[in-house]
Amino acid sequence: MTVLVQDTGFVADDFTAAFVPLADAQSGDAILIPSDTNPADLPKALDANGVAIAFPSFSDGRGFTLAAQLRRLGYQGRLRAQGHVICEQYAMARRSGFDEVEISDDLAARQPEANWLTRANWEQNDYQARVRG
Repeated sequence: MTVLVQDTGFVADDFTAAFVPLADAQSGDAILIPSDTNPADLPKALDANGVAIAFPSFSDGRGFTLAAQLRRLGYQGRLRAQGHVICEQYAMARRSGFDEVEISDDLAARQPEANWLTRANWEQNDYQARVRG
């Protein structure tokens, strides 16, 4: 099982489409993008029903870059970080363009909802904005 994290905490997953690997995707599919995807392949996802970007480990930050690039290309749909994202990375995920984070039940047990909610005010806790004044 998995747990979906949004700004309000742990929520029920209301997304019913199955994610298809980018290489096999048809127009309008929900797409799963691996963290090692070539950014030149991102335009294939622009008409997707939803996009999930895989995070194989918390130390693999390539998914944040892919999300930001996908948003800069104009993707407006649902964007999910999927895999091993830890609560300390939630603000970065939201700033990169993700709408939500999907984590395992095991990770949710180690980092309960209260931990994630401490990062839910990601728009107000912007270090660069505080430095600029």
